[in-house]
Amino acid sequence: MTVIPRLARLPLATLISTLGLCNAALAAAEDPADIIFYGGPILTMDDTYPNVEAVAVDNGIIVGVGSRGELEADFRGAETQLRNLNGHTLIPGFVDAHSHFSFVGVQAIAANLLPPPDGPGSSIAALQAALQQYLATSTRAQEYGVLIGFNYDDSQLLEQRHPTRQELDAVSNSLPIMAIHQSGHLGVYNSKALEVLGINASTPNPEGGTIYREEDGVTPNGLMAENAHIAALLKLLPKFTPEQRIDMLNKAQQIYLANGFTTIQDGRTSPGTLHGLAQAAKAGYFKVDVVAYPDLVANLEDPLLDGPLMSRTYADHFRIGGVKLTFDGSPQGKTAWFTHPYFQPPEHEPDDYSGAPLFADDAEARRLMEMAYTNGWQVMVHANGDAAIDQLIRLTDTVQREIPEVDDRRTVLIHGQYLRPDQIPQLATLGIFPSLYPMHTFYWGDWHRDSVAGPELAKFISPTGALYRSGMKFSIHSDAPVTFPDSMRILHSATNRVTRSNLILGPEERLDALTALKAMTIWPAYQHFEEQSKGSIEKGKVADLVILSHNPVTLDREQLLGVKVLETIKGGETLFQTTYP
Repeated sequence: MTVIPRLARLPLATLISTLGLCNAALAAAEDPADIIFYGGPILTMDDTYPNVEAVAVDNGIIVGVGSRGELEADFRGAETQLRNLNGHTLIPGFVDAHSHFSFVGVQAIAANLLPPPDGPGSSIAALQAALQQYLATSTRAQEYGVLIGFNYDDSQLLEQRHPTRQELDAVSNSLPIMAIHQSGHLGVYNSKALEVLGINASTPNPEGGTIYREEDGVTPNGLMAENAHIAALLKLLPKFTPEQRIDMLNKAQQIYLANGFTTIQDGRTSPGTLHGLAQAAKAGYFKVDVVAYPDLVANLEDPLLDGPLMSRTYADHFRIGGVKLTFDGSPQGKTAWFTHPYFQPPEHEPDDYSGAPLFADDAEARRLMEMAYTNGWQVMVHANGDAAIDQLIRLTDTVQREIPEVDDRRTVLIHGQYLRPDQIPQLATLGIFPSLYPMHTFYWGDWHRDSVAGPELAKFISPTGALYRSGMKFSIHSDAPVTFPDSMRILHSATNRVTRSNLILGPEERLDALTALKAMTIWPAYQHFEEQSKGSIEKGKVADLVILSHNPVTLDREQLLGVKVLETIKGGETLFQTTYP
């Protein structure tokens, strides 16, 4: 057993003279715990004490782990709540390794265009019907002045293509419509939206972005990618009132809580959103910890980057953890940057098309990384294709040599879908922490195999098994709202790697359940420089806990999707709970 020592201990002679009362009993009388959990499997994620019988929590902090008898002797008082798990499993709260918290809020107020099993988007006609139904049943589009459709996926549409502006015009030609691709890196805009944006046949492609054209080669067809899409998205997104923004954030927070997350990330935060998150935190709306990584390009001059919120500690459950850079796009959207051609290039692209970098010249990306390193900001870099990962490795090596004062920067590779075997030791040497995305194996595994990269390369997407065998820590994530922040889907994908067509994609890259749970708890806590305060059930750490319906470690891997989050506890306080015995 391990417990936190009491502030006051009586001398041995005094103990002997007090009717044989033991030290533990006196301590319990003086300083009881608020809660003692017992009666079910407890997975600590602490290799020293991986499984314990009971956990004591006092004032939101874990004060003891060990046997029930010992903890009750040492920590039980008249007011201590004894929580019988009734056979359910207690684990640390999930730490979100990468997602876009604020956009999950936007997803909550948009038309759902996701493909099955998460939505109706199986064809362009189904997308049109979902947009029309939303327009008919919700007042939000009229209030906001734009109809937002979220998360269509051309790879799952019957037509196997993106919708066009004319097909969105059929829903409305008087209201701007934007349909956002599930990757977040592309979007389709109707004619009214293009008019509002001022985009026409004479508009050039921006650097790092593409405005796709019709057969005449000049007229925009409505589809835009990367920087062209991001600029249009930010311009068309409504100027939410403070009340609307808070409502969206509250909805998003509840979604994460229902999935067991007690720490949430907001990646690639825009300037307006960054200030909105800071205001929401100050007003006391956050019940879980929210850590933001602002887009460095967009927030370059923002004074918040040099303010007290850029910190390793939270203020009102919020902090800025560092900055985000984006080196390429998405493989499923065929905008990721490879060293080899796509297996099947996108329409209107040549056979040798291999995607493109968002920083065509290393010099600008290097300048930004140097700025972050000089200021002591942790850097997260979105890099999906192996060429983008090469760029990250190359620049990290260069900048670390130039600015060597800090040994542990924990630069983070986000996604790393097409990480090559030879790149893994380079990440280890440079101390780059990989945060991978094995949910792709279910949602787009067949698309990777048949269209993006081909059967051989697709087996190695998100190679968590190879990272584990190398001895590296890593994390796994949802990238919500690209996929729902479904903790059990994250766990199931990493342990099964089963595609929609029921193919196991790269069986040697599967994880066992315990390793996958570490990649959702203690290792992402390390990623965020928070391993000393959360991510495992250990004395002195914050009591961020989740109660699950079953023990994932003892189930067959195929059964993991059936595990339910029953209760989410942040700092000892229950914030989400279902009805269960």
